[in-house]
Amino acid sequence: MLKFILLYMGSIKEHDYLKICAELASVLTISIAAAKKKIDVQAAKKGTRDISSLKDIAETLLAEAREKSLSEDNTMTSKLDTLLEALAQEENFMVED
Repeated sequence: MLKFILLYMGSIKEHDYLKICAELASVLTISIAAAKKKIDVQAAKKGTRDISSLKDIAETLLAEAREKSLSEDNTMTSKLDTLLEALAQEENFMVED
């Protein structure tokens, strides 16, 4: 029974970690695997591998990413708007099928 409880508690912590990874991936507009890799690189620099340390690192990276995205003028929406603007010489350009 104790083994089951320990496994269950580990999965709860891992679920929280995966949720933070997903949020980080969303803020950085990268895949969850890339977000996990970014966290793993930071963990390797610090020399930690336990789930609570990974969660702390993920929370720190998420806070930094959110702060950066709020402070920058170049949000994803403005970047997309800039890319979709037509240049003066391209305004009347048509592509035929």
